[in-house]
Amino acid sequence: MNKKIVFSFVVGIGVLIILAIVSSGSSKTSNVVENNQNNQNLQQSFPVAEKVEVFYFHATQRCPTCIRIGQLAKATVEERFSEQLKSGKIEFREINVDLPENKVLAEKFKASGSALFINSIISGQDNIKEDIRVWQLVGGTDNKFKDYLENKLNSLMGI
Repeated sequence: MNKKIVFSFVVGIGVLIILAIVSSGSSKTSNVVENNQNNQNLQQSFPVAEKVEVFYFHATQRCPTCIRIGQLAKATVEERFSEQLKSGKIEFREINVDLPENKVLAEKFKASGSALFINSIISGQDNIKEDIRVWQLVGGTDNKFKDYLENKLNSLMGI
């Protein structure tokens, strides 16, 4: 009889643990949905940039990952924003921070090595942000990187 009580107790605890995990997972799912809705609402309330600058800064010496980020960022802008590129609404530049002619621009963006910066110009004011997420995406598929950057630029331009 004692073994039956212990067994029932262990099974009961196991069931409670499973229920707690399932309950926690469903609340996380609802939090994700809620956060996504909040993010969409926030994006809609931000002012639209009149121009977006996508600047890839790098040193003279670069690793393959650094080179690839520059290639993917350039390809994304050229392939997915050709109209905005032609009209001047978006600009892409690759800038070597080691060259003296780029010193002032590198200082403005506080760039000292490989980094992707996005400057959304709103009401004539710079809103410079370094995008560090691209470092996580560069190892995946090209489309994942390009989709991410496209979505980010679209939201800045109100597209």
